[in-house]
Amino acid sequence: MHQAHGTLTPTPPFDFKQTLRFLSEFGPAMGEQTTDGGILTKAFSHEGRLVACRVWSTGTVNQPQLVYRLFSETEFVDESQNYFADRVAFFLSLDDDLTAFYEIGQDDPQFAPIIQRLYGYHQVKFPTPFLNAVWAILSQRNMMSLSEKMKQAIIERYGGALELDSVRYRPFPEPDQLAGVSVDELAAVIRHGPKAESILAAARAFASMDEAFLREADYDDVYRWLRQIRGIGDWSASFILLRALGRMERIPRGEKRILEAASRVYNQSVTQEMLDQLAARYGPYRGYWAHYLRVSG
Repeated sequence: MHQAHGTLTPTPPFDFKQTLRFLSEFGPAMGEQTTDGGILTKAFSHEGRLVACRVWSTGTVNQPQLVYRLFSETEFVDESQNYFADRVAFFLSLDDDLTAFYEIGQDDPQFAPIIQRLYGYHQVKFPTPFLNAVWAILSQRNMMSLSEKMKQAIIERYGGALELDSVRYRPFPEPDQLAGVSVDELAAVIRHGPKAESILAAARAFASMDEAFLREADYDDVYRWLRQIRGIGDWSASFILLRALGRMERIPRGEKRILEAASRVYNQSVTQEMLDQLAARYGPYRGYWAHYLRVSG
């Protein structure tokens, strides 16, 4: 097994324990990684290459530092190591600066206790925008348990595996690995024809798109691109922009769990209009505000 290693320096404050806690409780990611002994181990895939990454903290909340070690059956070169280091850093939102968000939140009496509880938590994204899109498709009008089974079936059929210390780590397949699959084949795997059609439409779209555009282009341009994919509606596009791309300037509209969380925190029945008003004070950090609300309870 070939190895490469390095360090990552998150923007403080950053608490790796909060990262591990989130991953241990986040349903859509269950079974995709291990978090034993304060070490995160997870597999990623790029251009057909499987890599397992281990990450652990050697710093503090206010002076954070992470060490990573990559494992692969093929040798690393600088370009491939840099790709996977960037993937891990983006997945864990290490560059997010929470200082201004926290300053606003400390002046919000109902929300301030959530900041205290989650202090140093940087959003853990979906590992890739394509996986987020597939999850949005699978979870539409579907039970969580069934969505998870469908996703796992796709991973086991198409995702490959890398074994490390007797544990098999399986990344979700890349879009070009699914783009050429027939509808009938994928429908048989997940036992749902319409969702198979939408997943394959997403695979073809993401296989032809540079992720840099999704990360960096104007929000509305990315939103429009996502909306033209079969099965990706208004909520799903906003969901992907927030949870896979870290675009915090807006929040998904009509999400029941955010409305319920806001109602609990602000001690009133919060409508969508009221939610928009509450979020407005957070400006470009309203996505972080909504995410903190969602995971606070």
